[in-house]
Amino acid sequence: MNKRIIKNTDLEIAPINLGGNVFGWTLDEQQSFNILDKFAGAGFNFIDTADMYSFWIENGKGGESETIIGKWFKERNNRQDIILATKVGGATNQHGLDVSRKHILKSVDESLQRLGTDYIDLYYTHYDDNITPVEETLQAYDDIIKAGKVRFIAASNVSPARLEESFEISEAKGLHKYVALQPHYNLLERAHFENDYAPLVEQYDLSVFPYWSLASGFLTGKYRTESDFSKSPRGNDAGKYLNEKGLNVLSALDKVAEKHRTQQSTVALAWLLANPLVTAPIVSATSDRQLQTIIDAPTLVLDADDIALLNEAGK
Repeated sequence: MNKRIIKNTDLEIAPINLGGNVFGWTLDEQQSFNILDKFAGAGFNFIDTADMYSFWIENGKGGESETIIGKWFKERNNRQDIILATKVGGATNQHGLDVSRKHILKSVDESLQRLGTDYIDLYYTHYDDNITPVEETLQAYDDIIKAGKVRFIAASNVSPARLEESFEISEAKGLHKYVALQPHYNLLERAHFENDYAPLVEQYDLSVFPYWSLASGFLTGKYRTESDFSKSPRGNDAGKYLNEKGLNVLSALDKVAEKHRTQQSTVALAWLLANPLVTAPIVSATSDRQLQTIIDAPTLVLDADDIALLNEAGK
């Protein structure tokens, strides 16, 4: 499998980023270990989580996913083999959106403790609070990088304007810069990334790790009627795609999947990987079967006809 380098870093990754949002939510600890073992066993090494996962479960506070990953590192003694991303700033039952210096300094130590590690490879602004001065956030990151707690920083739900401001301030003040962007991007959600963020990705030479790569599971093809949404705890999130455009995309995925004798989700991920701006899509799995469709994606090469068909359906 061809590894990819996260731009402006020395981090080498296999081209799928395993989403940890399901650990401690739809998967218990042992089920999470099974997915993590098989993902790593297949030669993949990039895991994504956040300090807020999964505060929404009963009695949840956030940190449940990080805790499970930390236990897995300890039991497998493999922290050095994994490129680990986690995030700060998202709201939970305990606090609102917050990328203040105080919150970052507190949160990074709590994440490190739960993860059972003394460093985070990639630390994201998960959600910008749009209140904290950009310089304050970046200075806090600079300090935790210098302290060895974080290696590199990245941005997720940050507006184009605040993202641009971040680069201007990093440049002017000599602070560490974001090296990656984690946008909402998939076959059905294209305009915001392609119009608003892609120019910034090129300008600032960012790696891109799209989240909701399978549109809350809709691009797996398992939701085709309203009655299908009860199949999964996340089914209702996919309901907004059950329309003419969504069905056109599913039809195109069906054709390409049949042609290559593979699964629709594998095709949807391969479409992302065919985009030269995308470094690795983020995708979660709750079963061995789902995991296999993820593992197959980097080896599926779509031809120009496949990509044109998919682009037309999802434009």
